[in-house]
Amino acid sequence: MQLGFALPTSGSWAHRENMAALGRRADELGYASLWTFQRLLYPPDAGWAPVYRSVHDPLITLAYVAGLTRRARLGTAIVNAPFYSPVVLAKQLTSLDEVTQGRLDAGLGLGWSQEEFAAAGVGYERRGARLEEFVQCLRTIWTDEVVEFDGEFYRVPRARIDPKPVQRPHPPLLFGGTAVPALRRAGRMAAGWISSSRADLSALATSISVVRDAAAEAGRDPSGLRFVVRGVVRVRPEGASDQPPLTGPIGKIRDDLARIARLGATELFVDLNFDPEIGSPDADPADSLRRAHKVLEALAPAGG
Repeated sequence: MQLGFALPTSGSWAHRENMAALGRRADELGYASLWTFQRLLYPPDAGWAPVYRSVHDPLITLAYVAGLTRRARLGTAIVNAPFYSPVVLAKQLTSLDEVTQGRLDAGLGLGWSQEEFAAAGVGYERRGARLEEFVQCLRTIWTDEVVEFDGEFYRVPRARIDPKPVQRPHPPLLFGGTAVPALRRAGRMAAGWISSSRADLSALATSISVVRDAAAEAGRDPSGLRFVVRGVVRVRPEGASDQPPLTGPIGKIRDDLARIARLGATELFVDLNFDPEIGSPDADPADSLRRAHKVLEALAPAGG
């Protein structure tokens, strides 16, 4: 299982100096990937977690870190496709693939916040059908010399849309989602699946099986799929024996990582943004950076 790291994206620690310092250090230590996530707004009375209150744009963050790193792949986990038109997102991802020199992983999702759909001016209904057509249009833009697309939701008049991505035929498309239809869609259409911050890691093997089965039914080879786990790590003192996965002292977290690998995950990225002691707007940014460096060093891949 490859190990990655989530860049500072939310809260008080998410500023350019920390993005640069942690991105560079993770790259030096041999982490395989660096990740961001998307949140457009924060309804003050909706009871959302504080991690969502102040969040940077994921694509701009990756573009900045691209120029500071050399080896690690850079991924979105995730951006919500319905908030874009395919031609706009295709252009942004193509440019990001260029500035990363072919290191981009494009994680796409449906979105779950009706408030964000309203703010983006997009209907909430039929999100699954919209995503499937979005991906068809995206691939047409990236692979056809002369593009023409006329679907139910999206239309691109006959045109040349260049440049094309560095990665051919295009950057890997990874799908998020937790419901069975979303998992099956990933198996049918994507290069792999990314688990959510709220995923029940005890059910990880079941989710992976759903994706694999859908791929096989679609005539695809399940062995080539990627299974990327967002590892919501919370370093805490030794506690009760029923501490959730990836919560507790570093030794326990290492053991949890090994168990997750045995469940079939091909990749996991350590995400400290979802630790309220680090990713909250009220956290001490200097302390968050210090703690992040300790985690980076303690969990560094072998040979890093």
